[in-house]
Amino acid sequence: MKLQAVDIAIIVGYIILTLLIGFWISRRASKSTQHYFLGGNQIPWYMLGLSNASGMFDISGTMWMVGLLFIYGLKSVYIPWLWPAFNQIFLMIFLSAWLRRSGVTTGAEWIKFRFGSGTGANLSHIIVIVFALINVLGFLAYGFIGIGKFAAIFLPWELSPEPYWNEVFYGLIITALTTVYVVKGGMFSVVFTEVLQFIIMTIASVAVGVIAMQQVSPEMLDQYIPEGWRSLAFGWELGLDWTGIMESANQKISEDGWELFSIFFMLLLFKGVLQSLAGPAPNYDMQRILSARTPKEALMMSGLVSLVLYFPRYMFIAGLTVLALVFFSENLNSMESVDFELVLPFAMANFIPTGLLGLLIAGLLAAFMSTFAATTNAAPAYFVNDIYKRYINAERSEDFYVRMSYGVAIGVVVVGTFIGLFVTSLNAIVQWITAALWGGYTAANVLKWFWWRFNGHGYFWGMMAGMVGAIAIPALFPEIAPLNAFPVILLVSGAGSYFGSIYTPADDLEVLKNFYRKTRPWGFWKPVIQALQKEDPGFQPNPHFGRDMLNVAVGIIWQTALAAGGIFLVIQDYQQLWWCLGVIVLTSVFLKLNWYDKIEGEEAY
Repeated sequence: MKLQAVDIAIIVGYIILTLLIGFWISRRASKSTQHYFLGGNQIPWYMLGLSNASGMFDISGTMWMVGLLFIYGLKSVYIPWLWPAFNQIFLMIFLSAWLRRSGVTTGAEWIKFRFGSGTGANLSHIIVIVFALINVLGFLAYGFIGIGKFAAIFLPWELSPEPYWNEVFYGLIITALTTVYVVKGGMFSVVFTEVLQFIIMTIASVAVGVIAMQQVSPEMLDQYIPEGWRSLAFGWELGLDWTGIMESANQKISEDGWELFSIFFMLLLFKGVLQSLAGPAPNYDMQRILSARTPKEALMMSGLVSLVLYFPRYMFIAGLTVLALVFFSENLNSMESVDFELVLPFAMANFIPTGLLGLLIAGLLAAFMSTFAATTNAAPAYFVNDIYKRYINAERSEDFYVRMSYGVAIGVVVVGTFIGLFVTSLNAIVQWITAALWGGYTAANVLKWFWWRFNGHGYFWGMMAGMVGAIAIPALFPEIAPLNAFPVILLVSGAGSYFGSIYTPADDLEVLKNFYRKTRPWGFWKPVIQALQKEDPGFQPNPHFGRDMLNVAVGIIWQTALAAGGIFLVIQDYQQLWWCLGVIVLTSVFLKLNWYDKIEGEEAY
């Protein structure tokens, strides 16, 4: 398509503005590694929350979710539990406070806080750095694929006659521009530009939703969707049949392998709860939590993410999906091979007016830059803090470490982009990251919070077994979906964690006492609690397991209602919208009384 001059001006103006912000903030970020990686723990919680929400409004994930809503209807709100999306609820209720109390800079540094400084701790330290860097590279490849597909449709220059190489060249150019501002500005640059990006995307999201409501009536939509598309409910099977409407949608459901939706849902819930209990992966989410000024602000920051993100984001997703269903279905039916990940850019190209289109493209470029910037910012923290300073030279100047961070950030971008050249499907890389790679992360990282006897050796062997399983099982058995392989990878990782712990000595009791005294998790910590109570008879363990898990259950319902509400508004299903709003109000009141008021009154938080 050909963009109008005003759209091009908005896009170019926005890119220039973000680059200027990155350079303007770079002086403040370059004061020290603490400023570069964590913003000096001076950034307000609400700005961190908006930044985190913006980072999750990524272009690749949004393209994926538009394709999901197109095919699966309202039941698609459960599918992002693959990440799992509700991990933000666990962080909001208790995990962010537990993590922030450590006072460390990175996830790898946290390992020393948990396991001490013996051989097991050193092995754990190394393995979590390896995992973090693999995780960063996977996300950079994921972002590169999405931005290339998106930009090739909208930007006006044909850089190659081959569509694939056109996507690659655009991905390389936008990746390079993004790298410039994040490398210069560090966490300050990430947060301040992402707040601007979030404002742009929220305005654009509401506008897209309103346009869809004006152009598509419920009666028009009903002609292009199968029975059950509007419903959140499901039975043993998915219950959606696109026969006679769009055969390629039936084919996509079959390829995904999610027809037995009850089994799929239970796997999502099982995997999601375990991965959420493991805590955030060592990436940008963890960095923002560690950047919060206090544990209480870390909890509030995580809660703000769901509150401000879900309703407007799903208005945007639903708006573009509805427009595509009604006005683009005939084109899709005429295609020999349908890539549903391109529904978003096709809908935008055809149905969004001049001016708003430029703002929307700028906003989605901003969303890409948000996620890409935050991911890139996580890698130097691990390499500089946890490899160079710990094992090579801790005596260099802060200025030297900041310059090294620039080089590391550029390096991981180059490698991540190279990996992205060989992956063509967003769905494939999403499933590998969330089910296989994080499946290998789960067992060891659940046990580190909840079992006192779990030691550094157990962590190393659990993570090692999990990562080997995450790479080997999909390679040896490509016909098995990553989600279905998750229980096997979990079992392999769990066995490594358990046997690695019980056949090696327990960690130093002083280290365990320091960890529990600061963090105060619930779980199996009786010997450590007894040792602490000998020193301080008034010391009390965390008694709030029941309350925390009840709040988590209510929070997941709250978050799901926020997502569904945005869709019901756009498709003008007002009866179900009112039910959603009622659920949102009731769960919000419950969380105010049983979560927020309690963290206000408890010194532990």
